[in-house]
Amino acid sequence: MDTTDLVLAIIQHLLVFSLAGIIGAEFVLIRGDLPAATLKRLVGIDRHYGIIAALIIIVGIGRILYGLKGWEFYVYTWVFWAKMAAFAVVGLLSIIPTIRFLSWNRQAVASPGFQVPAAELASVRSYVRTEALIFLLIPVFAAAMARGYGY
Repeated sequence: MDTTDLVLAIIQHLLVFSLAGIIGAEFVLIRGDLPAATLKRLVGIDRHYGIIAALIIIVGIGRILYGLKGWEFYVYTWVFWAKMAAFAVVGLLSIIPTIRFLSWNRQAVASPGFQVPAAELASVRSYVRTEALIFLLIPVFAAAMARGYGY
């Protein structure tokens, strides 16, 4: 059981760091104008965002069910629920950028001279910035949980 818990923890940490990198990549890519090549790259990166987020959930469930602390630790720890709420908010905030990236990419493919509307780009920047800020709460809550806070 110790090895299972360790492997699940390692995988989850690597996935969470990967998700942080993806949010950072999206943030950097949407800072300038968005030519068709950048839009295509954003769509690919955003696809990985969704895959990694789903894997984080799957591995997290594995940690709850097969980890050393047992499911009771998680269910009765308010810090765990705060971490889950932060993760859910980040996920919900990512919906609008995903929809916009797909829409912009379709428009760029259909019309090579397509320019992303400035107001939409500014809106997406706000969403991604807010995602990044709320995402910072996840490791804070995780560190508190690892030290027994909220139990």
